[in-house]
Amino acid sequence: MRTRTTVVAIAIALAAAVTGCSSGDDTDTDAKATPKPTSTRAPGSEPSADVSAAEKAAGIPPVPTGVKRAQLLRALGAANPGIVKYEDKAIDAARNQCMAINGGGRKLDRTASQRFTYKDVTTTETQGKQINDALKGLGFCKA
Repeated sequence: MRTRTTVVAIAIALAAAVTGCSSGDDTDTDAKATPKPTSTRAPGSEPSADVSAAEKAAGIPPVPTGVKRAQLLRALGAANPGIVKYEDKAIDAARNQCMAINGGGRKLDRTASQRFTYKDVTTTETQGKQINDALKGLGFCKA
């Protein structure tokens, strides 16, 4: 949860920094009537690199795609078939669980059971252990 807060804080800080830049002069009436762009870079290009670096530093792996995504969902579904009903939630929970695993967290099975319990899905600590074993076995948590 701390990583999400950190990532959001970084994103907000970057957004504030980009929008806070101004090349206009307040005494220029044309500057007031016609807003000037604050950046010439493509939207989303710089913050995503910073977010990726922050996530990597926190032990969060990148979002899996293709075959890796399918393997991860299959492994998670083997532990608790209900959690893969919401694929994106399951992927996010797996990435965040890696933060706990890579950070040397304690009570990882309990953490996984809580992290993978959402909406109408309940995950037990035994299933949490299976999830942790799957994440480690796949090598998914290597950031």
